[in-house]
Amino acid sequence: MSDGTDTPPSPSNGVTPSVNGNGLSAGHHRAMSLRRPSAPMAPAFMVSAPGKVIVFGEHSVVYGRAAIAAAISLRSYLHVTTLSKSKHTVSLRFPDIDLTHTWDIDNLPWAAFHHPDKKKSYYSLVTELDNDLLAALQPHIDEVSPDRSEEIRKVHRSSATAFLYLFLSLGSPRFPGSLYTLRSTIPISAGLGSSASISVCLAASLLLQLRTLSGPHPDQPSDEARIQIERINRWAFVSEMCIHGNPSGVDNTVASQGKAVVFQRTDYSKPPSVRPLWNFPELPLLLVDTKQAKSTAHEVAKVGKLNKTHPKLVGTILDAMHNVTDAASELIEEKSFDPKDGESLRKVGELMTINHGLLNSLGVSHPRLERVRELVDHEGIGWTKLTGAGGGGCSITLLKPDVQKEKLDTLDTRFEAEGYQKFSTTLGGDGVGVLWPAVLKNGLDEDEEGGMEIDVDLFLNAKGTEGVEQLVGVHGDGGEREGWKFWRVESE
Repeated sequence: MSDGTDTPPSPSNGVTPSVNGNGLSAGHHRAMSLRRPSAPMAPAFMVSAPGKVIVFGEHSVVYGRAAIAAAISLRSYLHVTTLSKSKHTVSLRFPDIDLTHTWDIDNLPWAAFHHPDKKKSYYSLVTELDNDLLAALQPHIDEVSPDRSEEIRKVHRSSATAFLYLFLSLGSPRFPGSLYTLRSTIPISAGLGSSASISVCLAASLLLQLRTLSGPHPDQPSDEARIQIERINRWAFVSEMCIHGNPSGVDNTVASQGKAVVFQRTDYSKPPSVRPLWNFPELPLLLVDTKQAKSTAHEVAKVGKLNKTHPKLVGTILDAMHNVTDAASELIEEKSFDPKDGESLRKVGELMTINHGLLNSLGVSHPRLERVRELVDHEGIGWTKLTGAGGGGCSITLLKPDVQKEKLDTLDTRFEAEGYQKFSTTLGGDGVGVLWPAVLKNGLDEDEEGGMEIDVDLFLNAKGTEGVEQLVGVHGDGGEREGWKFWRVESE
């Protein structure tokens, strides 16, 4: 295992960089070196991972039934800059949560993490955190955001813990100084898997710097791509444990591999069953944030109380939700399913409507969610359900094909007037992706400069979701990403 001190092999030595896969010519590399004569040890690069929504099976999944979760095209983006050898520090800059902190690499508790009984490899499966290692980190976590409120410190320190636990588990004292800058287009605390998306970005970036991943590239065999995804996913789960304590693992799995998964946990003493839906199609989606604060614990407890009072009746509702999930996965996996066909979409949409009705009968909807359904139904443009725990939070609408722009504009006006935030996104897109180096072409083949380099200042100054997506090369309603490469896995 590399300690991260090597630069990626250059094309001139006959070896393809393990993290490249983007087909950059030698001219592009020469152009970069001309523009940056004092280049750092490795070029700046970017990693991105999606958020997620639960499409079917909220709440019933708590009681051992199946649920389907899918990636959305709202994503986190992590920019990684390798510093010169004279700067042996590691820095986090997460402006979305106003976190900035720097550690001296030489002062971190390497001895604890590298003890023979504790040392992990990049391919290790870690299913629980080590309390001794957490204790060794604590002095370095305590120094983060000391002058902020307790609420903000908690968020900052959980992020710092997740990063340092991964950094010290995977790296070494010889790891190059680096700056990790994060921007996210995923609403925070909305049940959309924002922390898992960030965890996947952190895990992937460190594994890339260590040169322990192959690809991604278009001709990569599916079996090899799955191994890389699983490697990232394992360490993203470790990060999620640092943030959430006892995560289900479904959010980081979806953020790693994209598409969708069928998730079921019948025995909480054992790992859950997670079945990838590798061929889940990209579907047009409206995501609406009600801006209504919600408590997942409160909504789960509400269903628990109802189940205790009416176990037979609630059990029937939960079974019905399980059957809806099964019907949806079977429908989507049929060879005849066509995501552009109105009849195929209608069948999925009807199942979403049924699922919402069952959730509503459990008392976990909210007037703000029902209002979204009312507005969408009035325009006749799709099928809407709540996603996540309910009681507020977000709704998702599967759009009918060829919806008139006028109807969408009318809907936008009403949402804005009533204090909703709407996102046009897609369901079932790509998982973790890489832009190496962090350079976007401008579309001209004769462009000797190789395009525009995305530096930290440009990244930090991008305005909002639209500015970030424009900067990193996202365009089109489907979220196409210029220059980005993904570990794509399909079953056929």
